[in-house]
Amino acid sequence: MNAAPPEPMSGSVPESGPVPWVRQPTHRAWLDEHCRSLLAFGSRCAVPGGGAAWLDDTGAPVPERGLHTWITARMVHVYSLGALLGVPGAGPVADAALAGLTGPLRDTGHGGWFPSLDADGRPAEGKACYDHAFVVLAAASATAAERPGAVRLLPEALAVFDEHFWDADEQLPVDTWDTAFSELDGYRGINAAMHTTEAMLAASDVLAHVLGDPAAAATCRRRAVGILDRVAAWAGANDWRVPEHFDADWQVQLEHHADRPDDPFKPYGATIGHGLEWARLLLHGEAALVAAGEPAPPAMLSAAEALFDRAVADGWDVDGAPGFVYTTDWSGRPVVRDRMHWVAAEATATAAALHRRTGRRAYADRYAAWWDHVQRVLVDDEHGSWHHQLDEHNTPTDTVWAGKADLYHAVGATLVPRLPLAPALVVAVRQALWL
Repeated sequence: MNAAPPEPMSGSVPESGPVPWVRQPTHRAWLDEHCRSLLAFGSRCAVPGGGAAWLDDTGAPVPERGLHTWITARMVHVYSLGALLGVPGAGPVADAALAGLTGPLRDTGHGGWFPSLDADGRPAEGKACYDHAFVVLAAASATAAERPGAVRLLPEALAVFDEHFWDADEQLPVDTWDTAFSELDGYRGINAAMHTTEAMLAASDVLAHVLGDPAAAATCRRRAVGILDRVAAWAGANDWRVPEHFDADWQVQLEHHADRPDDPFKPYGATIGHGLEWARLLLHGEAALVAAGEPAPPAMLSAAEALFDRAVADGWDVDGAPGFVYTTDWSGRPVVRDRMHWVAAEATATAAALHRRTGRRAYADRYAAWWDHVQRVLVDDEHGSWHHQLDEHNTPTDTVWAGKADLYHAVGATLVPRLPLAPALVVAVRQALWL
């Protein structure tokens, strides 16, 4: 890994000051309450026949948007966590969403999962790594929560991923197939690789701690750490801005989607939130290695800090109003100035993880400042949950994300600060490893 960071974070306050929020029991109690309010907001997501609906600004399902595998899988994950947290009603929501993955979204002809079904139940074309990574995460979380049918779904999801999305030669995931898994698209993407990393870390811990399969756990862990190593090397060679798009030979394509800068899944340029997420995943990967008794490269921490510093320098409070811009060009200039809720959620989680790993007060101070920002402009006190998109003036808008599709990022932001870096969230909650 190229470990040389950009300018180090400054402004640390001596540890002799007040106890940081991230270590305050009262703040953790607030996070728990907020988590439960989010789960209450999304509790109407269950779709008759199985799956989780796209939600509007009030938490009501939007049937005309159809049924999406990524939303369904993320809601399985979130409500499996809710069930383990002891939130009444969370288990049935998880089960209803899970029935979408074992039922209508599952392609019984060609295997794997459709990207979505339209309002009339017709499946969209293609098979996407992004969706399948979330199916693995959902299956792992539901297995840890002992939801009915999950223990059979996890090996199926891992087998599909292994057969169709894992490139054994590159040790990286491919991105998109046609529906029949007969033609592989030449695009390779870092977004799918990122969620593959998260899913493999979660599956590894569920296989090890819940299902008692250390060999399969080691395979998943090795894959996640290998992806992390490659991404850190690419980012380090690019001034710690993570390249997002690649061709079939994994050659960087920096100008991909220059004509579609606000694409919700494949935007042009550097995505600030992804720099933050990769930083946190490096810390989880390092912790997973240590927990397994394996050596962790020292460069994992320095790469995480470098990614965080670059994302904050480029993205936070850079255009006249508080908030994280969505994307920048490759010199760090903002491209899409709208603020996506998930970026702020990942910022708080990553700051908490870095404080947990290093003890540095500056990370805790960032964490507190960003939660102030979230509460001030993103949390919707009238209808619940978080506004999913704000414009450059921090006014709610919906040009990229209409409504409040799901709860994945916001719920994660309430859990990461209260749990260790390893094992994965769902196993840590299952084992009640509260800090």
